Amino acid sequence: MKYASEDLVKEHDGILTALDILESMVSRLKRNQVVEEEHLKEIVNFLKVFADRCHHGKEEGLLFPAMEKYGIPRDSGPVGQMLREHVEGRQYISDMTEALQAAGINRDDFMAAALNYIGLLRNHIEKENSILFPLGDNRIPIDIQKDLLISFENFEKEVMGEGVHERFHALLDNFENIYLNKRE
Repeated sequence: MKYASEDLVKEHDGILTALDILESMVSRLKRNQVVEEEHLKEIVNFLKVFADRCHHGKEEGLLFPAMEKYGIPRDSGPVGQMLREHVEGRQYISDMTEALQAAGINRDDFMAAALNYIGLLRNHIEKENSILFPLGDNRIPIDIQKDLLISFENFEKEVMGEGVHERFHALLDNFENIYLNKRE
């Protein structure tokens, strides 16, 4: 791995899979099909812990400051836009969590927040992968990139703990089989 952004792009792949799963869950809810409440809670927890706290935490606490240090402004341009979208995404996650805590689940609120989040994050990931990360890769020196990768690993261990990353991938694999009809 040459660039720190490659690690984040790999994480984007898992997040996109989670968004596909969430979209399938919403589709089933719209058709009044059964979706286990625990599955809804687990996918929202994945988004809260992995996508936001861990992945966005790496960007906000490590990558974006490095970008700023090497001439990419924090408050304007693509970094500022990504930060605003992180805040917007957190609100949608909060809205989904709140809808799941309602007595009997507030399906309409959950579905609205989920669909808004899915649209926001897919667009967000596309912008990071195609605009922001290549910009950072061109500006941040290779030795700093290597340091960032080490910092990413340490951050992930601190934020999620040992083995959580693997458990999340197992969860996604299981949900892919259930909600995306993928078989091994």
